[in-house]
This record gives sequence, C-alpha cells and structure tokens, in this order.
Amino acid sequence: MTGGRTVTGAAAEPVIDLNADLGEGFGRWTLTEDEALLSVVTSANVACGFHAGDPSTMRRVCALAAERGVRIGAQVSYRDLAGFGRRAMDVPPDELADEIAYQIGALQVFAQAAGAGVAYVKPHGALYNRTVRDAEQAAAVVRGVRLALPGTPAPPVLGLPGSRLHEAARQAGLPVVAEAFGDRAYTPEATLLSRREPGAVVHDPDAVVCRSVGIARDGLLTAHTGDRIRLRARSLCVHGDTPGAADLARRVRTALRAAGVRVEAFA
Repeated sequence: MTGGRTVTGAAAEPVIDLNADLGEGFGRWTLTEDEALLSVVTSANVACGFHAGDPSTMRRVCALAAERGVRIGAQVSYRDLAGFGRRAMDVPPDELADEIAYQIGALQVFAQAAGAGVAYVKPHGALYNRTVRDAEQAAAVVRGVRLALPGTPAPPVLGLPGSRLHEAARQAGLPVVAEAFGDRAYTPEATLLSRREPGAVVHDPDAVVCRSVGIARDGLLTAHTGDRIRLRARSLCVHGDTPGAADLARRVRTALRAAGVRVEAFA
C-alpha cells in the first residue's frame, strides 16, 4: 500500500477487512462486546475518549487487540461525550486538528504499551458524516493525523469512498481505505442515509449478512430508494453498539467465507 492510493480488493479474489467500533464505554458503563468482537474482526476502531472511552478501557482494548493480532485504529470524534459524538458541531479547524492529534496520541500510548501501534485513523459519528462533504473539516482531521503520527509509513485514513476526507488525505500523502456498512441504509449517491431518517439502520440480521456479502463479493448494494448502486470497499464495518453485535459479526464472517471472500486486515 502506498501513499495517496485507495486500497481495494482484487477482482479475481475478493478480500475484505472487518472493522468494529470498540471501547465505547465510560467508567462503569459498558456498551460494546469488546472481547467477543475481537475474536471476529480484523481491525478495531478504538474510541479515544471524546465520544466514548476512557484510559482504562483504551488500555484494555489495545491489549486484547494486540494479543489477538487485530489492528488498532483511532476512532476520533468531536468532543461530545453526552451525545455519543453524533451531534452536529462547529469546531474551528485549528482546534479540531489539535483535538484529533490529542485523541490519536492518547491511544498511541496504550497501543505501544501493548506492543503495537495506531495502524489507521477513522472519524466517528457526526465528524465522519461532516467530512464526507466539508473540505475544511476534512483537511483539519488530516492535519491532526499528520501531527500525531508524522513518521513513515503514513497511517491510512478509513472513510467513505469519494469523500472530502479521502481527497484531503490523498493530497497530504496519506493512504485511504474505502469503507462500507452492511447495517446502514444508503442514498442513490452512495452516501449514508441520515440516522434521522426512518430505516437508516438495518436491524434484520439476515439482511445485514446479505448486504455485507453483496458489498464484499460484488461491490453492489440496494439503496433505500430501491436503486442498485456500486460500492467498492476494502473494509466493512460492523457496529459494536448493535445488540448482539458479536453474533452478527460471526454470521457475517462465516457468510463471507462461504461466498469465497477472504477476510483480511488492510493494514
């Protein structure tokens, strides 16, 4: 993988990474099935304390991920613990860049203590959606990544294909990884349907499994309007805060293998 190039699976042998949002608890409150999911996924998006997570949780998840050979990614967000990082916010670009670097740096301490490191970066929630279209916020995220992880090789940035985030990352010489969601509804433009809209989250496990296989094997998905859209991705997200997330992730991984898709980390 080289800087500024999208990572995609080879057509002759479909390959996909399975990532999940982990460590999304705080203090005595837990949300994600971290240990169970780490036996299934190949990449772990670890909450860095701004939308969820705390130092002890970050350390524990990093240790478990490193022990199981799962790649550790920094899941960065707006400073919105009460809203789980899903509320729209206007943060000045310089401040946002600093906050992104702060989150990555915090996770890097625990990743290195576990004998690993932060292998990639993925925005969360409102920040993820904002950087699909907002070039200024996207550039701020990339500056934060560069500030926290200035060496080489440059860390990949995980996000929606065709996003402003990917555009900014390429311009800064960072690799990009195209991501898709089996449990989220899409618009005909291949963007995520807002969670404010009915049907934005797909709850039927059979449908999630079917959609995941379609994305990984064929690069195709049905939008919420019924339109068929092309969606090439190298990583597939299984939301860790979904009830029964670990069992669903196992079903998805089993179905992918049965469909001839190789499950392998991108970084």
